[in-house]
Amino acid sequence: MGAHPENQMKRREFITGLGVAATWPLAAHAQQATDRKRRIGILMPYSIGDSVAGRALDAFTEGLQKLGWFEGRTISFEKRYSEGQPERLPALAAELVRANIDVLVTSAAQAIEAARKATTTIPIVMASVGDALGAGYIASLARPGGNITGFTLAATDQSSKRLQLIKQLSPDTVRVAVIWNNTASGHRFQMKELVPAASLLGIVLQSLPVLNVDEIDAALRDAVQANAQAIVAMEDPMIQSNRGRIAEFAIRQHWPVIGEFRPIADAGALMSYGPDIIDLWRRSASYVDKILKGANPGDLPVEQPIKFELVINLKTAKAIDVTVPQLLLVQADAMIE
Repeated sequence: MGAHPENQMKRREFITGLGVAATWPLAAHAQQATDRKRRIGILMPYSIGDSVAGRALDAFTEGLQKLGWFEGRTISFEKRYSEGQPERLPALAAELVRANIDVLVTSAAQAIEAARKATTTIPIVMASVGDALGAGYIASLARPGGNITGFTLAATDQSSKRLQLIKQLSPDTVRVAVIWNNTASGHRFQMKELVPAASLLGIVLQSLPVLNVDEIDAALRDAVQANAQAIVAMEDPMIQSNRGRIAEFAIRQHWPVIGEFRPIADAGALMSYGPDIIDLWRRSASYVDKILKGANPGDLPVEQPIKFELVINLKTAKAIDVTVPQLLLVQADAMIE
């Protein structure tokens, strides 16, 4: 005998009600996950008062705002600064992981190394690093795999271009000191470029690897003893944090210094040639946006900068009695006067 139609209807309503009751907590949880404030960890390998750190964070925040993420409303920041001391990075990265962040943003090899050792699950965005592929941070540019993506600077001829710029500035230059960090894969990559380029240009390189501030001072004294005529500064956060020290010493010696990024030229080096690292921090916001919206970092292609800028400090040129050739001035993207 069949069930009464009214009972059938009530049974259907009861089953439907069960379905709504069963799915509601999941929907509510999803809504809460969407509405909750997302936490972005910043591992900054500079001092809290360093102008580079401030400009980088301002650019990154601006990039997020353009994508609809606002500090205090939809996101919050957990910031840690190494104060230019790379040995502090592992502990700071571990602190950020314990802070229950959704994504970790940092730059430079030692900071990324610390971050990847601290977590294999939280997404890591590289605002910039010398050679992500050579260091083993990613499997490939197109499909990085794992939990790391972002920007890498390698696979360019920017190092040899710096030597060419020195020769354009002063064709008689034959002895060039190179300040670099031989533990950074990006710097090792650049040295491989520099050696054959120097040979072709008739330049003898003096390798001056440094790991801390004391070694910077010792390296500069070694350059004096070797009668260096110019300095190439490869930059990691420790070297960049001491850019003023390097520039001031070089001005006293009447040496032209060429670095990678504009801040060293702003600090008094004669020239810089390389990508705009502040812009790379700004563009890193797009990676964070995609990850917070559900993208897998291992599926987001790692990008390389396509624009390089030459900055010339004319005040420094005057201070060291160097006349910058007109051909070089024409090539400059910016001049500091």
